[in-house]
Amino acid sequence: MLNRNREKGHEHLYRDYFADNCVYGTKDFKRRFCLSRDVYDARGRREFTTLQKCAAIIRLMTMRESTDTMDDYVRMSERTARESLYTLSRGVVETFGDVYLQKLSLHDLQELYVAHEERHGSPGMIGSTDCTHWKLKN
Repeated sequence: MLNRNREKGHEHLYRDYFADNCVYGTKDFKRRFCLSRDVYDARGRREFTTLQKCAAIIRLMTMRESTDTMDDYVRMSERTARESLYTLSRGVVETFGDVYLQKLSLHDLQELYVAHEERHGSPGMIGSTDCTHWKLKN
């Protein structure tokens, strides 16, 4: 297994783009990542940083939290959290949809059934609310 030293990668990213005395400026960030690091709203107030939005999105997806809980941690409104999640999701679908979001073939479905039964010991998975095929004791 290759040790990629993820911690060092995080340190580099933070030091290069997000630290107070970062190596690269906002123009470099925009050129490299195709989005602005510092965004201002109509009132001239600084909006949430990319880092804050990413942290909120990751918490929403991995912790299965609701959007209104983002106010406690990143001080983000429910609407902003929801819009950030939607924007990321739309970008992922537009970028990777043709490759990874294809309709399953019959062969794919059969492989999923087999893998699910091997792992969980119960048949079925697609349309799992239909349990009429289960053999029940008593």
